[in-house]
Amino acid sequence: MDLSHFQFDESSFIQQPQRQSTLNIGRVPQVLDHPKSIRSITVDRCSNFTSGGANGNDVNLLSQLYKARTNSEEYISLLVYSVPDLKRIPFKEAIQQEFRPTRLGEWFGPSWSTHWFHVQLRIPNEFVGEEVQLIWNADNEAMIWSMDGVTLQGLTGGAGSDARHEYILTTRAEGGEVIQLYIEMACNGMFGAASNGLISPPDPSRFFNLNEVDLAVPNKLAWELLYDFQIIFGMAKELAEDSLRGSQALFCANNIINVFVPGDDQSLRQGLKIAQEFLVSKNGDAQHEIYAIGHCHIDTAWLWPFDETIRKAARSWSSQIDLMDRYPDYKFICSQAQQFDWVKERYLPLWERIHQKVATGQFLPTGGTWIEMDTNMPSGESLCRQFLYGQRFFEQNFGKRCKVFWLPDSFGYSSQLPQLMQLADLRYFFTQKLSWNNVNKFPLTTFWWVGLDGSKSLTHMAPSETYNAQCTPEELARSVKNNRDKVYSNSSLLVYGNGDGGGGPLASMIERLKRMKNVDGLPKTTMALPTEFYENIERTAKALPSWKGELYFELHRGIYTTHSLCKKLNRSCEFLLRDIELLATFSLLQFPDTFQYPKQVFDDFWKLLCLTQFHDVMSGSAIEMVYDDCLQMYTKIDVIGKQMRSDMLNQLLQLDEMIDGIKGLAVINTLPWERNEVIEVPLDDGLPTMKQYSAFGRSGYAVAKSVAASGVTGYTLEEVDTPPPVRVEKDRMNNIVMENQYIRVTFDHAGHLIHLYDKQVERELIKPGERGNVFKMYDDIPLFWDAWDVEIYHLEKFKIVEDGSVQILEQGPLRCSLLVEKRLSATSQLRQIVVLSAVSRRLDFETEVDWNENRQFLKVEFAWDILTDNVNYECQYGHVSRPTHYNTSWDAAKFEVVAQKFADMSEFGYGVALLNDCKYGYSAHRNALRLSLLRAPKAPDSNCDVGHHSFKYAIYPHEHHFLQSDVVREGYNFNSPLLTRLVQQDKIERVKFSFPKFHIENASNVVLDTIKRAEDTNDVVIRLYEAYGGHARAKLMSSRIIKKMVKCNILEDEQEVITIIDTTAAMSVRTFSTNLRVLDDDMLDLQQESQQRQLDEGTLIKFKPFEIITLKISCA
Repeated sequence: MDLSHFQFDESSFIQQPQRQSTLNIGRVPQVLDHPKSIRSITVDRCSNFTSGGANGNDVNLLSQLYKARTNSEEYISLLVYSVPDLKRIPFKEAIQQEFRPTRLGEWFGPSWSTHWFHVQLRIPNEFVGEEVQLIWNADNEAMIWSMDGVTLQGLTGGAGSDARHEYILTTRAEGGEVIQLYIEMACNGMFGAASNGLISPPDPSRFFNLNEVDLAVPNKLAWELLYDFQIIFGMAKELAEDSLRGSQALFCANNIINVFVPGDDQSLRQGLKIAQEFLVSKNGDAQHEIYAIGHCHIDTAWLWPFDETIRKAARSWSSQIDLMDRYPDYKFICSQAQQFDWVKERYLPLWERIHQKVATGQFLPTGGTWIEMDTNMPSGESLCRQFLYGQRFFEQNFGKRCKVFWLPDSFGYSSQLPQLMQLADLRYFFTQKLSWNNVNKFPLTTFWWVGLDGSKSLTHMAPSETYNAQCTPEELARSVKNNRDKVYSNSSLLVYGNGDGGGGPLASMIERLKRMKNVDGLPKTTMALPTEFYENIERTAKALPSWKGELYFELHRGIYTTHSLCKKLNRSCEFLLRDIELLATFSLLQFPDTFQYPKQVFDDFWKLLCLTQFHDVMSGSAIEMVYDDCLQMYTKIDVIGKQMRSDMLNQLLQLDEMIDGIKGLAVINTLPWERNEVIEVPLDDGLPTMKQYSAFGRSGYAVAKSVAASGVTGYTLEEVDTPPPVRVEKDRMNNIVMENQYIRVTFDHAGHLIHLYDKQVERELIKPGERGNVFKMYDDIPLFWDAWDVEIYHLEKFKIVEDGSVQILEQGPLRCSLLVEKRLSATSQLRQIVVLSAVSRRLDFETEVDWNENRQFLKVEFAWDILTDNVNYECQYGHVSRPTHYNTSWDAAKFEVVAQKFADMSEFGYGVALLNDCKYGYSAHRNALRLSLLRAPKAPDSNCDVGHHSFKYAIYPHEHHFLQSDVVREGYNFNSPLLTRLVQQDKIERVKFSFPKFHIENASNVVLDTIKRAEDTNDVVIRLYEAYGGHARAKLMSSRIIKKMVKCNILEDEQEVITIIDTTAAMSVRTFSTNLRVLDDDMLDLQQESQQRQLDEGTLIKFKPFEIITLKISCA
């Protein structure tokens, strides 16, 4: 029998006298002279061998990691400058300041303050020939700088797995040499400045102790043995107890401990020999293969403000470049163009070193977006800009675009992302967040994700279920065990490195990976880049499974509502940017010689807005400081943007300073369809008597009829249309009834909607005993993630707000309104104006809330007499259908869902939409549809949503099912009010021709969403989409002659020329002696005729269901 592949502990054998035998078996094992090991005790023994807190830690392996250390002031001199007022100053400014002496043990703070240290070190002569490290630990973050201002490495204090205390000063000391450094201390930990828990609000008065400043000589043998032991013991714990390899691993680890003698390097060598005999066994060819990728996830803001993220990026990437120098095979990726842009602006030497490592293939920028955004709440255009600015940045700065859309930590993924990825030249998608699902286990690992329109993206979700792997045997084994598609693809990604707060991989992780590259009992592992992994999948995988539609995240459902003001300002800025880009494009067409398109301003605004859409910011799950910063960003966009809009309108309308006299009205519609609405007109001395004035006397009302699509319509107020009046009265039961030509609604004494009757189809929408506009206060105490989560059990405990009062405010004829007031609790109250106009089916609820609650959740509910199994919720460039029942765990998990501007409950022939102007959370069960209004979490922002709120929602009853309705347009109308300007009456006709116009005809299911100038030319870019899920043949109408039209992607790469009516008639040329050329009159007539045909007939654009089309247009 061949026993050569077994390893035996020689101490368990004794020599026996040789006996003559026909079999030469050499020595034979004797009976053990000690008890057989007990697994559980041996496991604990092995754990203690590398534990810093275990009994005997002063004589275990960790105690041997350094040969020598000193913190003597003979060798270490420290000076410090504490920056006042929590400022973060650049290196050049810091080193000009006056430094004072300091020493080990001093405390520094408060939270968020910065302290610069001038560190002078003298290497002891006794350290000659050795590697010498600086050990620095103040339980916070820091950056090491060279004396000439180059970032060298980040430091992370504390005792956690993310600690990075060591910096290599020299690999071979001469002894006596002096080394000087600067260290920039940031008074926050890796995860902010909370003092009593990860997500607690930051403690503003936290101080940090400088508890370690040492010069140290590492014991390389002890470190090597530590890495080996971690792999072997990790395998012993992870592999099955009854497996041969797992038993061998535990036996090997125990033997290493048996030969270990503290202070004896020879025992370390013996241990290494035992370890190598175990680790030398290789894998077979059929083993699962892991592509290991170094990664540093840095939340662009979360438990720290944006400004600290800039320093986190610099600290983290400096550390990774240091590792690249030490480990040539090491490969690292990071995403988010915004963070690269910050480093480019603030840390030029680091930026240049990044470029060097990009050139060697070790440092890979990835992701393709400006930041790692939320993908559910930003508008479709916002998502386009994330890709546009991200890909342009990477291409302009690194010479190529990203191929992998990298989004490991966002909270669910919109069903239109596969199409947007294709349109952004992104081939692959990576995430792992759905591994956090708290109801259903997501069933796929490597698969085709099929989007709303049928586009597909090769997608991988790391089966290790983390993007912060530590490179342990347990994670490698989990990568195999949790791979749900290994029958189709025998490989997976391991994304390793400390993250969220930055940091990235440690040297110890790379060392462990080296040892696990090809070890029997573990999958094969190779350091690689994500593109290598995906390309291998494409080459080797069998047919892969697919997943159609959204990747709904079964956790963090509260984020659709948390931090209401942030969400409101985001929505208003999105629509404002839409308006000003449209008006600027029109101005460029109207005044090509004089108007300067403000592209840099628009770029700056969009990048700010994209920044606020980071997944931990727009979600409402960041600290209060982050939202203070966001408010400044939103305010900048709002104030400057509105002034720009006003100035451009005045220029387009050619409005001079008003003079006395009778005035008319110019009504501007920035949406691409005709509108009929009651508008509010500010009072002015030059206006005639209005047909109705507001209840508060500050304005009057008029009907704007047939306002031109993407244009302006002028009115004299005497000629304004008078529709059938809207009226309001009390009925016999003292309920209040509002009625116009379309609907009749009834409210009870507390403001509940008890009847909604459609007069045109003669249908009541509320069953007897049921109601709408019912406010419910839910107990909202999640298991842990306060700002993030609302749990399914919140639906079990709620209070209906029954009390309230209603009074009539306005009685028509153009608009009537009610005032509803409710006390939600002892500390919160609600006030709303309910509005019904004479010309619309829509019933608006203009709401204000003074909110001061602790873990309560406010929703408004409408119960309709509609039978349906699904509700249609608007997503970017389309809609998704979700259940109204809890039949399966997958259905029940969607008890709180996200939508853009509306959710619609329809059956055959009829439906009702619930619109919003800044809310994103909805829920539905049976015939009840709820809109989520306000939450009151206390972590990580203890003041979250406390204060005054204003928002609007509306109900929009409509004939026909949603798919045959105009709900999509009504959602836009509700969020984009008509704009008005007072004009002289003699200029009313002129304003009709002020705007160049683009709109769609013959396809009510197609939406013209965006009009902007092209990125690199003065061409016009138009973005359109099919909204309902059907084919379309749309006519794009233009008031300008089009010379060329090209279909392009969202990066504006030209892809397909669109056929247009040719307006360049053939020219007959006569040559005179003066060499002048003239057109024949008949040719000129032909050209004019073809131009008129183009204006009259438009250009045919064909759409597939939910297709997004971007057109680049050159106008004459």
